[in-house]
This record gives sequence, structure tokens and C-alpha cells, in this order.
Amino acid sequence: MMRNEMSRRRLLGLGVGLGTAATLALAGCGSDDEGSTTASDNGGKDYTGPKVDLKLWNGFTGGDGDIFKKLVEKFNAEHKNIAVAVTTYQWEDYYSKLPGAVSSGAGPDIAVMHMDQLATFAARGVITELDDVAKALELTEADFAPTVWSGGLYNKKRYGIPLDMHPLGFYYNKAVMQKAGLDPEKPPTTRDDYTAALTELKKSGVQGFWVSPFQFTGGMTFYSVLHQWGGTLFDADVAKATFNSDPAVEACTWLVDMIKQGHSPANVGQDADYLAFKAGKNAFNWNGIWQINDLKKSPDVQWGVAPLPQIGSKPATWANSHNFTIVKQRSTDANKVAGAKVFINWLSQHSLDWAAGGQVPARKAVREDAGFKALTEVGALAPEIEYAAFPPAAPGIGEVLTTFYSSFNEAVLGKKSPKQALDDGVAKADKQLADNRKKYGN
Repeated sequence: MMRNEMSRRRLLGLGVGLGTAATLALAGCGSDDEGSTTASDNGGKDYTGPKVDLKLWNGFTGGDGDIFKKLVEKFNAEHKNIAVAVTTYQWEDYYSKLPGAVSSGAGPDIAVMHMDQLATFAARGVITELDDVAKALELTEADFAPTVWSGGLYNKKRYGIPLDMHPLGFYYNKAVMQKAGLDPEKPPTTRDDYTAALTELKKSGVQGFWVSPFQFTGGMTFYSVLHQWGGTLFDADVAKATFNSDPAVEACTWLVDMIKQGHSPANVGQDADYLAFKAGKNAFNWNGIWQINDLKKSPDVQWGVAPLPQIGSKPATWANSHNFTIVKQRSTDANKVAGAKVFINWLSQHSLDWAAGGQVPARKAVREDAGFKALTEVGALAPEIEYAAFPPAAPGIGEVLTTFYSSFNEAVLGKKSPKQALDDGVAKADKQLADNRKKYGN
């Protein structure tokens, strides 16, 4: 179970490079043949046509998957003429399987996607436009964080309806803090506080902050502090990589220095930072909101969670978002499309129930609901959404993000200096971005 949980966490929010699978020609998908269907499509407000069986693919393999399936069961019970069947894959398998399945006519009707994957799949003709759904739901940018709303657009058309947001959070081990003479109810919030706490922890024999060289979670931590220092990964047009700027190098150096100063061991294994946190071997772990439910299952761990400390000149955190999409088919069945929109509408309205799975609801009105505020730990990270740094919405961006994380890996493992690692990464990323413009036509 632990291996499965860790695999899920590594891929949750991951900008997975789609490789050759994403370049499959999807000729034949989304024909205009409506067949003999006669459904009235009103953007998901209701469906009164004949019974339809819908296939839904997702990557919720952890505890959130159980909650998701229960919501689908509730939907099915309330809608006798729509039956949704859920298929769950590991995220890495999910994104590689989907293009081929759609091309062969064996794809799902509905697919859950991370925000940074939407543009790629829209550009490849895998998913269809959802502007009418947003209109039927009366959703506007004011209902969401602006980046989440714009992240669902490709060529000025909407392809994703945001379900949630999952930011990085700051987890602190209260028992370890207390043993070092720190107040377990006052986690550090500034760079000075953080430095002082790590110094006291080191005096007590604890390496307080383990820096992982992997995307989960060291790369995401670097992504966060880079933005805190005022840097960006790309320019405004996502045409050039900028993650070798002075602020980026400074942020990377700060993390590498954690190892040099003895606050972190070198060569931290995948997920070893989080396992050490649970075992009381370190005090602080920057990790995803999805760890909340896992920690709730560990009654022996005395822990708390808060927004990330502000190490740089402004608050910032890595975040991503799950979106609902409708998959193009070889021959369009208007009844299935109408039923799929009703499902997306219904799930969006029930996103408070989904929040129990460890996600911040995308809709602002749900986040302001008393029911959400009662979810103390998840609610503690909701303020981060106002300054979260989401991945850009650009086709093929997943492979470029992999290059960014690989550059950080080389710096943390001491293979290159932070400056050299990031310079080399930017050179490769610029070529990838140029290739993507040729591949996707923009």
C-alpha cells in the first residue's frame, strides 16, 4: 500500500512528458457525424434522453480515489439515465495510454487532467471544447484563481472545467520541534525564523530540513522558492526559459546550502524526506496538500500544516489543478456528450465533498462555505491559492518541466554548480520550446 501511495504522490500534479504517445496522429477523432442521436444539449443543466453509459478515466489511486468513486456512485444513484463507470490508472500510465486509446476508438468519454496537460491534449485533438459548459454553469474568472481559470484555455477556447487546486504545504513535526526547544505551535514563517529554527534543531542533533533531489518534493520546493525570489520559469509567452536568472540561481543555491550547512543529508532518496518526517528524524517537510489524509492515518505523529514560509521577497508556492475534460470520439454521440456535461456540472457543484479527499475546491464560493472551513488542515492551505504559481498552459510543457526538474537534480546531487546546472537546463529547454512551436503550430 505504501509503494502505491508513494507512486501516486510522485505523479500527482506531475507535468509528465508525454513522449511519442502524445504525438500520435488522432485522425478520425471527433467527426461531425451525430448518428441517430437527438439529445438536447444545454451545457450540462440536465439530461432527459435515453440511458447512456459513460466511461471516465482518472489517476486517483490513493485515498482521494475512494472519495471520488463514492461521489460517482452518488451521482449514478441520482441519475437513472446516466451510468458513469470509473477506470483508474497511475498518472504516468494514464497520460501515455490516453492518446492511443482515443485514436483506436477505445478512449473514455470523460477524462480528468492536470491543468498543465490540457493544452497538449487540446492541440492533439484528444479533448473537445467546453465553453458551453462554463456558460451553463455561469462560471467566470471571478469564481476562480485567475491562473486556474486561464489554464483551461487553449487558443482562446475552454477545454477544462477546474475541479480543485493542490498546492505545496509546510508540514512540521511538533514533537521534534519541542525536543529542540522550539514552540511546536509556532512554525517558522520567515527566512530568519527558518534559519533560527534549523540552527536549534542542528544543536539537538537533528537535520531539520531534508532536501530531495527529485521533483517530489525537492523540485517542487525549488519551483516555489524560485518564485518567492521573484524569478519565473519562462517568459510571458512561454517562448524562452528563464529559470537560470539571478533570482533562480540564488533560490537554488539556498537549497543546496542546506546540505552544505548540515541541515540536510546528501543524496536523499525518493520520498525519504517524507518518511523521515513521519519517523521523527527531521522537523520540516515541504510537500503536497495530498499528504494531509495520509498523516491523519498516523496517530503517533504529532504534526501541523501551514502555508510555506516566505524565504524570498514575496509569498509563492507550487500548485496544480485537476480539470474535467470531454474526450473526442470517432463518431460523436450527442446523448453521451450531453450526459457527460451533466456529470461535470454535478461534480463541480459537489466539490465540497471532494475537498475531503485533500484538495482545495476550485470554486471560490465553495472555499468560502462553512463546510470547507471546517476542514481545518486543508483549509489552512487555501490562502496559498491567492499567490500560487501554476504551471503555464502551453502544449508540450510537460517535457520542458522535466528538464527544469532534472537541472535542479544535478545541482542538489553536486554534479554541477547551481549556475551551471540551470544554464545547461535552460539551453535544453529553449530547444524543446522551439520544437514544441513547430510541433503544435504556436
